[in-house]
Amino acid sequence: MPLCRISNKDNVSSLETSPSNANIDTNLSCKSVDHEELLDNIDQTADSLSLYDIPNACERAALRLRCLLRHLQRGEVSADTLQRNLHFAARVLEVVLSDKTNRVSPTRHDHSQYSCRNEPNSTTAEEGSIDMDGLPRHSVTIQKRTLRPPVWARRIADDDDELSEVQPDAVPPEVREWLASTFTRQVAAPKRKAEEKPKFRSVAHAIRAGIFVERISRKVTNSVMMRFPPDVIKVLKTLDDWSFDAFSLSLAANGTPVKYLGYDLLNRYGIIHKFKVIPQVLENFLTKIEEGYCRYKNPYHNNLHAADVAQTMHYILCQTGLMNWLTDLEIFATLVAAVIHDYEHTGTTNSFHVMSGSESALLYNDRAVLENHHLSSSFRILKEEDCNILNNLSKEEYREFRTLVIDMVLATDMSFHFQQLKNMKKSLSLGEPIIDKNKAVSLVLHCCDISHPAKRWDLHHRWTMQLLEEFFRQGDRERVMGLPFSPLCDRNNTLVAESQIGFIEFIVEPSMQVCSDMLEFILTPFNTTDNINNSSPTMERRSKFKKPWVKCLGENKKFWKERAIQDAQAKAQKDAEKNYEELDDKK
Repeated sequence: MPLCRISNKDNVSSLETSPSNANIDTNLSCKSVDHEELLDNIDQTADSLSLYDIPNACERAALRLRCLLRHLQRGEVSADTLQRNLHFAARVLEVVLSDKTNRVSPTRHDHSQYSCRNEPNSTTAEEGSIDMDGLPRHSVTIQKRTLRPPVWARRIADDDDELSEVQPDAVPPEVREWLASTFTRQVAAPKRKAEEKPKFRSVAHAIRAGIFVERISRKVTNSVMMRFPPDVIKVLKTLDDWSFDAFSLSLAANGTPVKYLGYDLLNRYGIIHKFKVIPQVLENFLTKIEEGYCRYKNPYHNNLHAADVAQTMHYILCQTGLMNWLTDLEIFATLVAAVIHDYEHTGTTNSFHVMSGSESALLYNDRAVLENHHLSSSFRILKEEDCNILNNLSKEEYREFRTLVIDMVLATDMSFHFQQLKNMKKSLSLGEPIIDKNKAVSLVLHCCDISHPAKRWDLHHRWTMQLLEEFFRQGDRERVMGLPFSPLCDRNNTLVAESQIGFIEFIVEPSMQVCSDMLEFILTPFNTTDNINNSSPTMERRSKFKKPWVKCLGENKKFWKERAIQDAQAKAQKDAEKNYEELDDKK
C-alpha cells in the first residue's frame, strides 16, 4: 500500500499523502482495513461494466479505478480487464459531458425519460472492433439518449466555476497536452448561444477524473513490465515488520530478492513516478546489482544481505517517521545506497585486501577498499544506458544524489565506527544540536548493516553462522598465503558465543542507542513537564516510535550467554578428559 506521511499540527495527528507519492491522487487518504477488503473483493470482470449511464455510474467508476490501482500495484491485472475498466471509466466521463453539453434546457428534467431508447438511426458497435481510443469495443448499442441528469450531474450544474482550482503545477506537461487535444475540441466544436454554454465547472470535474485515469494509465507502464509471483507478494506483505525474513523472500523469488524488494520499495515511496524511472531500466539495474552480489558466492555478503539491509532501512524510514524529514531525492538516494552498499563484495575484509596487496587495495590506496569498490562499480552500472535509473535527474539533483550515496556507503566501513558514534554523540550533546542529514542517514545505514543481532533469534542465529563461515573461508586463505589469522577467522579457535556477546555489547547496542537518540531528537516534538524541584516547566523529548531492536538485542544476548556457559562446560569436560588421557599415557 502506498505510504502516507504523518503530520502533527496543533497537537492533532493527521494523515496526509506523502509528496513522494505523486503517482496517486493527492486527494486520497489512507484507507481503512475494511475499505481495502472491499476493494479486494470487487469483481473487475463483471458484466455490469456496460451500464455506464445509470445514476451511480460515477461512484462505481471511481471505486473500480481505485480497485484497479490497488491490483496494479501487485501486478494482478490482465490486459483485457485493464482495458475494459478504463473503457468503462471513459464512457462514464463521456456521458457526464454529453448530458451536460447536449441538454437544451438545463432546468427541464423529465423523470420518466431516464432510460436508453432505441432510435431508428442508432448504431451498434460490433464485438472485436476498435473504437477511436484504440480500445476493443464490447457489444454495446449506441443510441441517442434523453436522460434525466443524475445527482452528480445536477451538482455540477449548481456549483460555481472551480476551474481555477486545477492549478498548472498540479498537472504534468504531458497531461496538459492530452487535455488540450482531447477536451478542448469536444467542448469548443459546436457553436452555442450564450445561455447554452456549459460552465467551466462541469469541465473541471471531467479534468480531475481524466487526470486520475491518466495516472492509472501511467501506472500501467510502471507496473505491467514487472510481475510479482504470488509467493513473492505474500512475503512482501510482511515488509513493514522489523524481523522481516529475507530468506523466505529469496526462496519465493527463486534467488532474486533484490530485484523484487528493490522495485517494490521504489514503487512504495513513489520514486518511480516522481523521477520518471523507466520500469524496464529499473529492472535491468536491479538485476545487474543482484548478479554482482552473487559473483563470489559468499555465505553472508550476498544478495540476501543486501535485501535484508534495504528492508531494515525501509523499516526505519517508514515506522519511525524518518521519511518525513527527508526529501524525495534523499529517500531515493537512501534506498539505492542500501541496495548497493556491498555490491561485488569479495567475501574478505579490508584488512585482508591490504595485507594481501590485492588489486583493489592498490587501486584505492588501502583506504576503504571494499566500500570504494562498491560505489565505483555501482555508478559505472548507472552510466549504462539500459541501467541508468538517474537519467531524468537534473545535474544538481544528480550531484546531490551521488554525494549522499557516497557518504552513506563509505560510512559502512567498520574502521569509522567509533569515530562515527563519537561525532554523533557530540552533536547531540550540544545545547542546540544541528543534525547534518548526510551524517544522520549514514549512521542509519551503518546500523542497518550490522542489525542482524537486533532481529529475531532464528534469523540472527542463521545470519551469524553464515557470517562466521565467510570469516572461516578467509582464514583458510590466510593459512595458505602464510598470513596471520584475522580475528574470528580461525575455524579451529573461535569462540562463537563469546564473540557474539562482545559484538552485541560493544558494537550493536551502542550503535542502536545512539541511532535511537538521534531519531528521537529529529522526529519527536518537545513535551512540557512540571519540574518536581521547582515550579518552572522543563522541556523533554518523549519517544513516539517503537524500538523492537531493544527487546531482540536483550533476548539474543541472553541466548548467547546461555550458549557460552554450555560451551565453557563442554570445553572444561573435554580438557579434563584430555588431561586424564595424558596422565594415563605417563603411567
